[in-house]
Amino acid sequence: MKLGRAAWVPERAFRHRVLIVDDEVSLRLLGKSILESQGYEVHCAEDGFEGLAALRNALPDMIISDLQMPNMNGFEFLSVVRQRFPTVPVIVISGEFSGVSVPESVLADAFFAKGSYNPAALFEKISDLLTELPTRPAANWPKKAAVWAKNGRELLAVTCSECLRTFPVAQAGKGLNEADCDFCASKVQFEIVSEQAVA
Repeated sequence: MKLGRAAWVPERAFRHRVLIVDDEVSLRLLGKSILESQGYEVHCAEDGFEGLAALRNALPDMIISDLQMPNMNGFEFLSVVRQRFPTVPVIVISGEFSGVSVPESVLADAFFAKGSYNPAALFEKISDLLTELPTRPAANWPKKAAVWAKNGRELLAVTCSECLRTFPVAQAGKGLNEADCDFCASKVQFEIVSEQAVA
């Protein structure tokens, strides 16, 4: 499939650098290929640790990250990015949430659900964010914890709203729940609004 240069990608004297952080090789390579066809310089990392190493080597103009990754997940990675590089815009592309708005617990400027967006919308959002860089304080902590279930109900994971590390929760039911963070021991409250599996 050959993509023409999109009308919303402005001609520029230099190539903006984009860092893609995703543990799925096929998605990294596809994202790299599509973005390079639009004139971006693209670097890739397979998890948060590699993402941080890439930031030390060359600071990108934009970060596109997944959330669920081994070693260091996207929540942890983006918490470091927001603290150290608050003006670098971030787009999250993940299957952990649905909808088009940024989930409250996600430190990002835009959100796209995996498999539910088209490249044109992504390119337009990238262009918008690069044109008008976000202004915000270095610390912008979420007020609620993010929760997701993997493989049906086999694993329930909660991201602490204080330290932004993810830990497993053995038991939780519909409604308001509370758990102690395995890392910082903070009390984390989260709400399960439905026990139905999301397709």
